[in-house]
Amino acid sequence: MAKRANGEGSISKRVDGRWEARITLPNGSRRAFYGKTRAEAHRGLTEALKAVQDGLPIVGERQTVAQYLVVWLESVKPSLRDTTWTRYEGLLRLHAIPTLGKLRLARLSPQHLQTLYANRLTARLHATTVGHLHRVLHRALRQAARWGLVARNVADLVSPPKAERAEMRTFSPAEAQRFLEATSEDRLSALYVVALSTGMREGELLALAWDAVDLDRVSLEVRATVHRTRQGFVFTPPKTPKSRRQVLLTPLAVAALRRHKAAQAEERLRLGAAWDGSLDLVFANEIGRPIEPQNLARRSYRRVLERAGLAYRPFHSLRHSAATLLLGRNVHPAIVASLLGHARVSTTLDVYSHALPTMQQAATEAMQAVLGG
Repeated sequence: MAKRANGEGSISKRVDGRWEARITLPNGSRRAFYGKTRAEAHRGLTEALKAVQDGLPIVGERQTVAQYLVVWLESVKPSLRDTTWTRYEGLLRLHAIPTLGKLRLARLSPQHLQTLYANRLTARLHATTVGHLHRVLHRALRQAARWGLVARNVADLVSPPKAERAEMRTFSPAEAQRFLEATSEDRLSALYVVALSTGMREGELLALAWDAVDLDRVSLEVRATVHRTRQGFVFTPPKTPKSRRQVLLTPLAVAALRRHKAAQAEERLRLGAAWDGSLDLVFANEIGRPIEPQNLARRSYRRVLERAGLAYRPFHSLRHSAATLLLGRNVHPAIVASLLGHARVSTTLDVYSHALPTMQQAATEAMQAVLGG
């Protein structure tokens, strides 16, 4: 046995041919590290000695990245929204575990993560998605460090790719009018009027129930959002207090909702017991149940764009368009932020900075009127 100085550990060759390094911790307990060669065992011993010197926990040698991530996902599940957990699980299952899963958690290095991100970008995964993957791994490895499974969070030493903000495709005032005209014969015409006039998110629109709508007071309340998961539809409260909001309706939206409510009442009568009214949704499918977002896009939204002669843009463009149309009419950003449910006005100013030159021009003219007489 080749011994080191007292308290610094020892290395020996076992009868099975492997090398074993042992260290006695300050609390009196012992830890062993194994390798096919003396160098491998020595490396484990060196890492352990450094961890002791830095006051860090001695990491485990056998648990793999995949094993840990599965355990971590289960541990955080009760504290996350179903949709958030599903997104975390998908990112790790599809992009991290196939590449890193077989690695020992204790041996995971910054280089492994940086290589993973580079490979994902080469595979044409969007930089924004790679950034999300990095944040999930960072959170998972931070917990591993707290649990004493790793000596440090290696994600702290990695730079995720910078996501370029996607070009925002919005409707001009003329295009917005053409779009709404093209919805006149669509079963969900009122949905598009409300979306474009309020800037509500798709999930908020599809979760809207009639008891949250007061047409006499020309307002509605955003109380929930709905997401499609592998387990089915999940209704959850708005993510932030600002997202739970009251929205005033335009006369155009009120008229559209009155027509929609009358048409829906006829559908209920026609279907009778086949209509599922348990959720009392404003925008439901043909039998009263939640609308599949993919069906909304394929069977309705895309066709409306085609009828209007407009190039394709995502459904979320209706929300962006509502904001830019208002800002373009010099509506104060704080009012727009409240309408959209943004937690901070700075978010509105950042996302819709392209619409601010019009407001700046109006401010310049106002200042000239004050100072120029």
